[in-house]
Amino acid sequence: MSTPVTGPVSVDVDDAGLAVLTIDHPPLNLYDQALHEGLRDAVGELERARPRAALLRAEGKVVSGGVDVKQVFHPMSQSGDAEAGTRYFAELIDLGRRLHHLPFPTVFAAHGLTLTWAFEVALACDLLVATPAASFGLIEATVGLTPAMGGTQRLAARAGVGRAKLFVMTAGRFGAEELERWGVVDRLLPEDGFDDAARQLAASLAAGPTRAHAATKEILRRFTEDGLEAANDVTPQVAGELFATADLQGAMASFVDQGHGKATFRGE
Repeated sequence: MSTPVTGPVSVDVDDAGLAVLTIDHPPLNLYDQALHEGLRDAVGELERARPRAALLRAEGKVVSGGVDVKQVFHPMSQSGDAEAGTRYFAELIDLGRRLHHLPFPTVFAAHGLTLTWAFEVALACDLLVATPAASFGLIEATVGLTPAMGGTQRLAARAGVGRAKLFVMTAGRFGAEELERWGVVDRLLPEDGFDDAARQLAASLAAGPTRAHAATKEILRRFTEDGLEAANDVTPQVAGELFATADLQGAMASFVDQGHGKATFRGE
C-alpha cells in the first residue's frame, strides 16, 4: 500500500505495515517552508495510518545541509520579530514531540552529513543507525540561535548534559563513530548495502509485537521525563494491559506448544 504525501516528503506503507518516510528536496534537503509543511503532513500521515514501524531516510548525497536561513530565519531577524520566532519554534517543538510520541518503533537512517533539523528529527526517533561516513551537527550557534525542535534536550538524554553543551555550543561536526561511543548513534552499518540493512532492521520491528513495543516506549518516556519511580508507577498497568492483546495471547500459546521464538505477530 502506498500513501503519497505532497511536497518534498513521501510516506509509503507496505502490506507488512512498514512505513518509509523519505526526504527528497534537492540539492541539499535544506529546511524551508515547503519541507516544513511536507514533514508536518508526513508526521500527520504516520499518526493517521498507524503503521507497525517507520523508517525515516533521505535521498541525495547528504541527509541535510541544514536550514535555508535566507528564507526561514532572515526575515524574522531583520524585523526583530521575537513573537514570530516564538510561534515558529513552538511549531517545531510540537512536530518533534509528535514524532517522538508515535506509538510504534521509529528508525532514522543517516548515510551522510546530517545537520540541524535533520539531526533533531533523528533524535526524536527511537533508533538512529548510520554509516561510519555519516556526521552530525547542531550548528545554530553560527547564526546566533539555539536548536529549537527538541534536539538539545534529546541529545542530553542520550549523551549527558555536558556533551550536549559541547555539541551545541561549539557548533561542531561530530562523526558517527564518536557518537556511537557516546550512545547517540545506536548502530553503525556498512556503507555498502546501508539502505537495505536499515530497511531490514525497521521491517523486523514492524513484524514484532507492536503493542508491546508501544508499551516499552511509554515506560522509557516516563523514565526519561520523570525518573525511575515514575516509570515504575506506570509499568504495572502499561505492561498488564498487554494480556488483553491478541499478539500476547497467540505468542503465549505458541511458546507453550512450540517453544521460544516461533510466534508471529499481527500488531493487535
